Amino acid sequence: MAETGNSGKGVTAGKLAITVQKRLSRAQEKVLQKLGKADETRDVVFEEMVANFNKQMGEGTKLQRDLKTYMTSVKTLHESSRRLQDCLADMYEPEWFGKEEMDAMVEDTDTLWLDFHQNITDNSMLSIDTYLAQFPDIKARIAKRDRKMVDFDSARHHFASLQKGKKKDEAKIAKPAALLEMAAPSWAQGLLSAHQVAQTNLSYNQAEEELGRSQKIFEELNVELQDQLPVLWDRRVGIYVNTFQSLAGHQEKFHKEMSKLSQNLNDIMTKLEEQRQFKKDGAAAKAGDNAKSEEANHSKAASSPPTRPSSRPSSRPSRPPQHDESLDDGTSDINTESRTAQGSESNSSEYNLPPGFLYKVKAVHEYAATDGDELELTIGDVVLVLAFDIPDEQDDGWLMGVQESHWIQNKDISSKGVFPENFTQKL
Repeated sequence: MAETGNSGKGVTAGKLAITVQKRLSRAQEKVLQKLGKADETRDVVFEEMVANFNKQMGEGTKLQRDLKTYMTSVKTLHESSRRLQDCLADMYEPEWFGKEEMDAMVEDTDTLWLDFHQNITDNSMLSIDTYLAQFPDIKARIAKRDRKMVDFDSARHHFASLQKGKKKDEAKIAKPAALLEMAAPSWAQGLLSAHQVAQTNLSYNQAEEELGRSQKIFEELNVELQDQLPVLWDRRVGIYVNTFQSLAGHQEKFHKEMSKLSQNLNDIMTKLEEQRQFKKDGAAAKAGDNAKSEEANHSKAASSPPTRPSSRPSSRPSRPPQHDESLDDGTSDINTESRTAQGSESNSSEYNLPPGFLYKVKAVHEYAATDGDELELTIGDVVLVLAFDIPDEQDDGWLMGVQESHWIQNKDISSKGVFPENFTQKL
C-alpha cells in the first residue's frame, strides 16, 4: 500500500512538474515572439473566425440578457395588471351590470398573462439558452488551440536549434580527430566520438518526437475548429429568426386575446354607464312627469275662469241679459265704435285720468255682469281701477272701475261698475 501511495504521489508530482515546465516554456516562447526573436505561427483566416466567434458570443449574450430583462418586465406588468384587475373587481358592486362577466374576465386576464410568460420562457428563452450553452466549450478549445500552437512553435524552435547545434557538434568532432588520434590511443578515440554522437542523436530524436506530437495535437484542434466555427457563425441567423419569430407569434396571440378582453371590459363599462344614465333619466322623467302634471293642473286652472267671489249676493242672475238684435237702436254700433276707439286710444298714454284712478288692469277672462252695478268684461279689455266712494262698501275680491275706451271717448265715469279682481291682470 505504501508503494502504491508513493507511486501515486510520484505520478502527481511528475504531472505537476510537466505542467510547470510547459507553462515556463510557453511563457519563454511568448516573450521571444514578442521580442521578435522567434517567429509565430499565424493563420489569418482562423483569426477572422475567432473574431466572428467573439462577436457572435457577445451579441448572443446581450440578446440573452435583454430577453431576460423583457421577461422580468412582462412579469412585473402582469403583477401590476393583476392588482389593477383585482382592484376593479373589489370595487364592482354586485348589483351593477356584468358583475359575473367582470369576475370571469379578471381570471381570464390573469391566465392570459401566465400563458404569455410561460410561452416566452419555453420557446424564445430556451432557444437562446441552448444556443449560448455551446460557446464556453468552444471558447475553451480555442484557448487550448492557442496553447498548443505555442507548444508547437516552441518544439519547432527547439528542434531547429538542435539541428543547428548538431551540425556544429559534428564539425567540432570532425576537426580535432587528428589531434585525438595523435594524443590518445586509437581505441579511446573511437569511444569518445561514439559517445558524442550518441548524445547528440538522443536529444535530436527526442526534440523531433516532441515536435511531431505537438504538431499533431495543434493541427487536430486547428482543423476541428476551422470546420466548426464557420458553421456556428452561420447558425446565428437561424437562431435570431426562430427567437424573434417565436416571440412575435406569442406577442401577436397575446395582444389579440388581450384585445378581446379589453373590448369586453369596454362593453361592460359602456353598459354600466348606460344603466346609470337610464336610472338617472328615469328619475328625471318621473320628476318631469310630476312637474308636467302640476303645470297642466296649473294651466288648466289658469285657462278656466276663476270662481266668482262669494262675498257678493248670489241672487243675481248668472248671465247678463242677452242683447236683442231686433232692436236697432244703435247700441251695437256704439259698442263697436267704443272698442275701436279703445284699440286706437289705448296705445296713447297722454290723456287725463278720471278722479280716484288707482291703476290699470286687463281682462284675462270674460265676465258676464249679473247685476246693474257690475261691469261686463271681454278678454283684452283695459279697465281703469277707481277708488270706492265709500271704502266700506267694497267687497273682498271685487274692484271698481270704468272701461278705458269709455273714459277716453266720453270722459265720464257714469258707466263705472264693480268686477271680480281674479278675472283681470294688473298692468
